[in-house]
Amino acid sequence: MTELPLAALERLLRKAGAGRVSPKACEALREVLEERAIEIGQKAHLLAHHAGRKTVTGEDVRLAK
Repeated sequence: MTELPLAALERLLRKAGAGRVSPKACEALREVLEERAIEIGQKAHLLAHHAGRKTVTGEDVRLAK
């Protein structure tokens, strides 16, 4: 599953201080971020469910982080 665009990930790595970024680095970051985003999303869903809501809020996501 690849949902995050590589160009955006390259910009993030450059923003973090990388002068040059390989395509493999962008792909690796995409994999890591997507895995982590799914984990956070699952936890946020559980928090919303526990609160009796069907809608996940920004606070759920922040707490899940």
